Amino acid sequence: MTRLALLAACLLLSAPLVASAEPAPAASKGPCRAVQSEGQPFTVCTVDLRRERVRLFWLGPDGLPYSSLGSLADRQGTRLSFAMNAGMYDKGQAPVGLYVEEGRELKGVSTANGPGNFHLKPNGIFYVKGDRAGVMDTARYLKAKPHPDFATQSGPMLVIEGKIHPKISEDGPSQKIRNGVGVRDDGRTAIFAISEQPVTFGAFARLFKNELGCRNALFLDGSVSSLYAPGLGRSDLSRPLGPLVGAVAK
Repeated sequence: MTRLALLAACLLLSAPLVASAEPAPAASKGPCRAVQSEGQPFTVCTVDLRRERVRLFWLGPDGLPYSSLGSLADRQGTRLSFAMNAGMYDKGQAPVGLYVEEGRELKGVSTANGPGNFHLKPNGIFYVKGDRAGVMDTARYLKAKPHPDFATQSGPMLVIEGKIHPKISEDGPSQKIRNGVGVRDDGRTAIFAISEQPVTFGAFARLFKNELGCRNALFLDGSVSSLYAPGLGRSDLSRPLGPLVGAVAK
């Protein structure tokens, strides 16, 4: 074999070794991942309640609202796998509707009429009881009386028993950063989502119904919507927040 042929053979043998040495793309750690729906980007965080505990946070040990995802993360440390804002609140950062934490009802259910998204009936309640979660419209929740460990009320409902809220148009004029929550039928999988760019209510509702397979889903808020996802290297800043929801190690 000539020197030239020998050199060519050596290069061919070494090629697979060079290719295999290239680093593989880093996989996302934690419950959150990027999702596309109708050409629009979202981040979706899926939590198995048999493996992690989904819970709500509002007031810290000092009796004051946590106010930010960063302060909650500082308090919870590495056991917090993700968090986001969890429902509408007033100027004092208090929930405007039902709020239950560790089985204690700190704010009662609101059935009042009024302006704004919260009062776009039916609104609804996201709740957790043991290793199961649910989303119900407020009237149904009051009849069911689930006695939850955690609950937060917001509005409007996005998806109700597999159908999009009747007052949500297919694509209305309002576009905002939005976040919400849905639950799979088994009650053991809670799915949280936030849009990465302004979207309509219709597009956001279809994300839960068509892409995420949630028969019931609830709008949590818009404009202030923010996410803490350490697996994605993300900790959003926002205006002072009220109730927060997150997943922690059991």
